[in-house]
Amino acid sequence: MPVTLPHWTPQAPLQRLRFPWLTEAGVELAVLRLDQIDPLISGNKWFKLRHHLEAAQIQASEGVISLGGAHSNHLHALAAAGQRFGFATVGLLRGQAHDTPTTRDLEAWGMRLHWLGYGGYRLRHQADFWQPWLARYPGFYPVPEGGGGLSGALGCVELRAMAEAQLPSIGWDDFDAWWLAVGTGTTLAGLVLAEAGRRQVFGACAVPPDHGVEQNLQQLFSQAGQTDQGYQLLEASRGGFAKVDTTLTAFVGQAEQDGELPLEAIYTGKALMALRLYVAAGNVARGTRLLFVHTGGLQGRRATHPHLAGV
Repeated sequence: MPVTLPHWTPQAPLQRLRFPWLTEAGVELAVLRLDQIDPLISGNKWFKLRHHLEAAQIQASEGVISLGGAHSNHLHALAAAGQRFGFATVGLLRGQAHDTPTTRDLEAWGMRLHWLGYGGYRLRHQADFWQPWLARYPGFYPVPEGGGGLSGALGCVELRAMAEAQLPSIGWDDFDAWWLAVGTGTTLAGLVLAEAGRRQVFGACAVPPDHGVEQNLQQLFSQAGQTDQGYQLLEASRGGFAKVDTTLTAFVGQAEQDGELPLEAIYTGKALMALRLYVAAGNVARGTRLLFVHTGGLQGRRATHPHLAGV
């Protein structure tokens, strides 16, 4: 059946975080818990998908086709949405076929998987990439990797209003800047567009510079017609995408214990660690209030923590 979406407006709670290193520096921090909007369609993925899915609905598309890896949070959310709302999904995956908790979910929720290898996946940015796939799946709506593009960014604009509406609940009347993990830069772009220069947006890059985050951001801002950008990118990949070391692992474990905040090391853990290093370097003035975005991704922890049965 064609893509049809119900009226659904998920809400993410805002909560204060207290860590010894923040108290020592006189910095206040709150977190927007996008990981709590839904058990399956979690994190920032719904906001990046929403406008794409609305376009698919307007076009009466037969289904949605997109790309990702074997642990993709984006494909996980897309497949869950397809299963819940009753539309077909197809996933084009990086690398060779292998079994992961994520791919098992994708298949269980009816997503049809095609493994492209690494060379085939690298072709995804070519102008004619989608042509054979849309010939194979006529009437399907293609969504860029990670739910990117301007539609993905515009879906994240609403995060600003969601956070601001809850400031009184944590005793704040305002805050100074955003802080979040960056993969493609789509969510950061949405916040920058929403702020229009009012607040700075700090992006901790979980991918190395050669992944093209800066180029993607500039393209999105150009498409949106915005020049006052108001953001700063910081290197936080710790040697490459999905690279995890013992220092990072220890930090994530301590942060989960101190803040009672579930994290994953690939994105949110790296972003929070980057914030700690930034604060420790004296770059944040005492009295500053920061808002950290928990972008979800907890389902991916099952690959390295098999005891975690849920997401």
